[in-house]
Order: sequence, then C-alpha cells, then structure tokens
Amino acid sequence: MKLNINDTFNIDLPADPILENTRRQVKEACFSFVSPKKTEKPEILHISPEMLGNLGLTLEDAKSEDFLNVFTGNTVLSNTNPYAMCYGGHQFGNWAGQLGDGRAINLFEVNQNNKQWAVQLKGAGETPYSRTADGLAVLRSSIREYLCSEAMHHLGVPTTRALSLALTGDKVLRDVLYDGHPAYEKGAVVCRVAPTFIRFGNFEILASRGDKNTLEALMEYTIKHFFSHLGKPSKETYLKFFEEVVNRSLEMVVHWQRVGFVHGVMNTDNMSVLGLTIDYGPYGWLEGYDRGWTPNTTDRQHKRYRYGSQPEIVLWNLYQLANVIYYLIEEAEELESILEAYKKDFAIAYHGMMKSKLGLYTNDNKDEILIRDLEEILELTETDMTLFFRNLNKFNSERPMDGLDVLKQALYVPTEVKGEIEKRWTEWFNRYSERLDKEIIPEKERKKQMNKVNPKYVLRNYMAQLAIDAADNGDYSLIQELFNLLKKPYEEQPKNEKWFAKRPEWARHKVGCSMLSCSS
Repeated sequence: MKLNINDTFNIDLPADPILENTRRQVKEACFSFVSPKKTEKPEILHISPEMLGNLGLTLEDAKSEDFLNVFTGNTVLSNTNPYAMCYGGHQFGNWAGQLGDGRAINLFEVNQNNKQWAVQLKGAGETPYSRTADGLAVLRSSIREYLCSEAMHHLGVPTTRALSLALTGDKVLRDVLYDGHPAYEKGAVVCRVAPTFIRFGNFEILASRGDKNTLEALMEYTIKHFFSHLGKPSKETYLKFFEEVVNRSLEMVVHWQRVGFVHGVMNTDNMSVLGLTIDYGPYGWLEGYDRGWTPNTTDRQHKRYRYGSQPEIVLWNLYQLANVIYYLIEEAEELESILEAYKKDFAIAYHGMMKSKLGLYTNDNKDEILIRDLEEILELTETDMTLFFRNLNKFNSERPMDGLDVLKQALYVPTEVKGEIEKRWTEWFNRYSERLDKEIIPEKERKKQMNKVNPKYVLRNYMAQLAIDAADNGDYSLIQELFNLLKKPYEEQPKNEKWFAKRPEWARHKVGCSMLSCSS
C-alpha cells in the first residue's frame, strides 16, 4: 500500500509542546500530537471505491492487512505524526471556549493528482480535547456519518467525504437518550477525508485568547494552501478570504435547503472554512415539510438549528468569524458590507434554487409570491418534501385539476386535504399551470432539468436506522444496498422503488428515526 504522504498542517503550524495525552487547555498551538488507540479486533465493514481512488489506492490495497491496521488506528505509518486540532466554538449561541478534536485524530495528508486530502479517524480514542469523554464512537453513529457524507457528495452538496467504516471489536458505553440508562454498544471508526478540516473555531479560539501570532500563522497557512489565488496575506487578502468563505457557506446552505437536509448542530466549530458540510451528528432530512423541524433532541425546546433558520444561523456564525478578521485588521466597515451582501445574495440564490425545483427558467415578477404561497401550503398538512418535489414533474399544465393526484403520494394523511386546504392547493396548481405555460423550454427538457435538482432518494433517518438495526445483528448488507442507492439519488432506479416512499408510521417516534441526540 503506497500513499503519497504530504503533511503540511502539522509541519507548518505551531504544535503543542506537551506530548502527554492528558486533558488540558492547549495554548499558542494549533494542534497536539497524539496516537490512535489500538483496537481489539478491527474489521473493515465498507469502503468507498471512489475515495479509495482519490487517495491513490486500489481495491487490492483495501484487502491488505496494512490497510486494515492503518485505517482503524492500529498502525501509524512511518514518517507520519498523527495529531488532534485545537479549536473553540460557539455552541447554541454561547461561547464554549476550547473544544478541539475530542474523538478525531488526523493521521496524515495525501497529495494525489495535485489534490490535497487530510485523512482523519473519528472514534480513534482520547485526545487532550476529549474533556470528560472517551474519544470513541459507536457503530450506529458511524454508519450514519459514513453513509451520509458520501450520499451528500452524490447529491451535489459540498461535504467532507468518507473512505471506510470499520468495527473496532471493542464495546463502548453510551447513554443514547441521556436518561441515565447507559448500555454497551459496538465500537466503530470512520475514516473521514477532506482537503482540510479547519473550522471557524480554529480561528476563534486563538482570537479569544489574544494569540495574534498563532492566529496570523494559521491564516497564512490557510490562505497559502487553500486560497492561494487570493494572494499573500494582507488586510486586502484577509477581506477577500472572508468574502470567499461567506460565499462558499452561502452555497452550502442553499444546497441544504434544496434537498431538505437539516444539520442539527450548526455550532461555529462545525463550520468549515471551505464551505463543506462537516460533522454528521444529529442530522436528518425533512419528512413532512416543516420549516420548524430540528433533528436534535438537545435543540428540541428552542429549535435554534431548525430547517427554516439554517440560512440565518450560517450568517450568525459568519459574524463570529468576522470578529476574528476584525481582530487582525481593526476595521469593520468592509466586513459589515460583506455580511450585508450575504442577505441579498442569499435571497437571490434561494429564489433561483426554488425556481429550479419548480421547473421555472424564465423571469416572472410573480414567482416570489408563487414560491412563498407554496411553502405556506406545504405546512398546512404533513406533506413529504422529497416525494412532493420529485413528483411535481408529473404535473400536466394542461390538466391543473389533476394536481391533487400528483400530491397524493406525498401526503401522510390524505384525508386532511379538504375544505380550505383543498381550495388553496387547487388555486396554487391553477396558478402554477398558468406560470408553466409561459415557459419556452420544451416540457420534456423541463422535467429532465427538474429531476436534476429534486432527488428521488435521500438518506431518511428510518433508512439509516434499518441499516443500524441490521448491523447490530451482524448483517451489513443493508449498508451496501443504501450506499449503492445513494450514489445515484437523481436516477429512477426502478429496482429500488421501495425506498421512494414516505417514512413508515412505525418510525414516527422510534429512537433514531425522528430526532437524535448528540450521543455517539
């Protein structure tokens, strides 16, 4: 097994001088050296062939003992120095101080075909940032992270990736519901891959401590390796950097809204400077269209991270990063201008995205009202977002009265569509029909384009839970089935039609199928 190792983060940036793996506040450093915990009886359950190739590895490599040991943490490659990153963050709107990689250990970086990849194990043991936790992960959360990161990539959503999913052979104690009833579960490790795992929080912790020297070193590193087109570090470059982070973050959240994805824990330590979806904890996809839904039990009361608020939370998080840039340049006007532009740019991007979901490509000044009314009507009764938008391409503008038939498959309680609700739907379909008549694009092409933005298959929580339940019983075949299904989320896949369905009623309140905790 040959990898083109090209470490940069742990070479270019200041390291924690203390080598003992003890919980502590790490200052004037960007990371701490730490080795993964050796596992009892590791077993690779699944590998992403695409990511394997991206790292310059083959399927034969993946069958080797070396691969098994390296990507479960039992072997540290020579000339590499694993480490955990130091970062802080605002959690649920409050500054939490130092957080860091509490259960993630970065193994090395690989340069393949002029692309840089940071390779990281999640669930590989304790680090100085583990606080009171054990640094481990369990199979259920690892399956969710592994499947989701690859599914998001194929949906066209900017994301970190996953190389492999493995059992450790160890048992891990977890309290799933935080109700005082912990139980032992199968331990697991996911190998995560991204150009970098640098987050807003990496910068925030340094600014909060007044450590300008280390902060400038991190900024210089980040710009040099990931934003080199902006030029050498300077006040102007810092502003350009911030503007690009703003634009990438905006693009990411527009994609989330497009496919109905809810992150669930959008703290600033879970915001990538590359605009990638990062840290798949209590996430979920909208079943019934509900702008107030959050998948996170911790967020149940205040719903800070609900679906409809995600764009505003991204902006709030960007304000925290702007405070870091302000600390370096001591000028606020241009930062405020960039943040103000986000509001306008998001409105434009969101409007364009929603028009594409409806198959509208020409301009009409009534489109905004049409979209707003649709969003309101969708919430009047439980209506499956994925099914509704995917089936909308079956709507015949010459027969608007058939709109309710198109709607039926997406309704959880069809009998609720009566009276005023039925009237509003009928009126909306009539207006939508009139609007489609103004389109010049051929109907066949319009439907084809709609199918490119409205996925047929997403990783609904109950689907992931079925794979988890099977895996707990030693059956890993459903992981493979869902992995293959989600590689082609926009294709019809007639043999997989069973997955194009509403959430089953048994899953409505089942643990893991509706809301989830941060526990893993």
